[in-house]
Amino acid sequence: MTASAIARVTALAVGIAGALAFGHANAAAFQLKENSAKGLGRAFAGSTSAWDDASVVATNPASMRLLDGRQFQADLSAISFSADFTKASGRNSGPGGAGTGTEITGGNGGDAGMIAPVPAAYFHLPFGENDNMHFGLSLTAPFGFKTDYDKNWVGRYSGVTTDLKAIDLGAAFSYDVNPYVSFGASVFVEHLTIELSNALDMGAVVNGAAQQRAAGAAAAAGRTPAQIAAAAAAAGQAAAAGGFFPGSADGFVTIEGDNNAVGYVLGTTLSPTENTNIAFSYRSKVEHKITGGKANFTVPQNVSVALGQPGSGLFVDTSGKATVTLPASFSMSVTHRINDRWTVMGDVSRTAWKTAFDEVTVDFASNQPDNTLGFHYNDTTFGSIGTEYKLSDTITLRGGVAYDESPTSIEHRDVRVPDVTRKWLSVGLGWTPSEKTEFNFGYTHLFTDEPSINVTSATGNVVKGKYDVGGDILAASINYKF
Repeated sequence: MTASAIARVTALAVGIAGALAFGHANAAAFQLKENSAKGLGRAFAGSTSAWDDASVVATNPASMRLLDGRQFQADLSAISFSADFTKASGRNSGPGGAGTGTEITGGNGGDAGMIAPVPAAYFHLPFGENDNMHFGLSLTAPFGFKTDYDKNWVGRYSGVTTDLKAIDLGAAFSYDVNPYVSFGASVFVEHLTIELSNALDMGAVVNGAAQQRAAGAAAAAGRTPAQIAAAAAAAGQAAAAGGFFPGSADGFVTIEGDNNAVGYVLGTTLSPTENTNIAFSYRSKVEHKITGGKANFTVPQNVSVALGQPGSGLFVDTSGKATVTLPASFSMSVTHRINDRWTVMGDVSRTAWKTAFDEVTVDFASNQPDNTLGFHYNDTTFGSIGTEYKLSDTITLRGGVAYDESPTSIEHRDVRVPDVTRKWLSVGLGWTPSEKTEFNFGYTHLFTDEPSINVTSATGNVVKGKYDVGGDILAASINYKF
């Protein structure tokens, strides 16, 4: 193992946490759509073009003209996500080399998923001549995810805990050119927090360092390539005999980072007839420059002695900086009222993961060299169709289906992101007991395949297997007009 390979262990640990918004939720990757119980009930079809859903304050301010007067709306979604890993028998091993090609011990990690609350709140105020201007405030969580494996599981060198939260506070304005055309924009401040942890295979690091030293000494003595290789192999065997081989001496690292950044949303809503709305919206990418990330390492004492810590500057508590870019997205939404009871709607959105989450470069405050981490996400498409049926003056029924594409693949899927393309089936109910008050409920079940992983950690540990993933979402909201 070369010095750069040893450095990559810390790069992987600190860099991911300092720069990585790893995770996924119930839109592709770690993007969250769960900002409206009413929208959830129709699989977010008509998300920015349907009447009387205040979530448009955040997603397309131009559609605030579709809201009925001054109002406040509060939503709460509960996301139940499960991720059960099954390792491939005999395929989860340490790096090769003399005395080091051992099976990595550990279980399947338990259910890495969780039940997570996702809140949202909106305020809308029309003003101006004939209320042709609109002001809005929003509080949403557009990105977020958490997974937590058992600390001694077989994939611990690739990830144990992943916790990411992004919270947006936004202010929106729109102008109605006439009853059929409106334009809007919003600016939001986004607070991002990341916490990550994983084990470090210090047995493999020490073994690799011993081989590197022996190879260097043999090369300096003018030995042949075969003699250099033999010297490295002998050193690896000696280190293994001394107790340093893959999985023999685990360290651990926990990393935290946070940042505030600004983004914006632009939108336009067109109504060719009084019964049809067509909405277009663009959400900007948000660039988070994390400058005060913290990494705390726990390393066995015998490993510290073998590596010459802390003088080497390796595996010591340090800070780091990196830039995490959360992706831009573009959406088109259509809603058509067939009659006074039936309404149909559809949505298509595209998220630009590829330019935002292709590579991230990490800069360390310790002796670790900069490291470029490759994520190689692909752009994704989300599409949905839905309907509403007004059962009575107070009860509305909803339903919808959606196709939600994943940005990951077997080549780049990680234990932190056991993501897979999923299909949505949604139902919802609205109850309006008075002219001023409305309650909405939504439920979605996600249908998924079993994603496979084939991951090699920075120290060469291989984890192969598959996941049984699943998700259910339940949401409720209250809207009050005043």
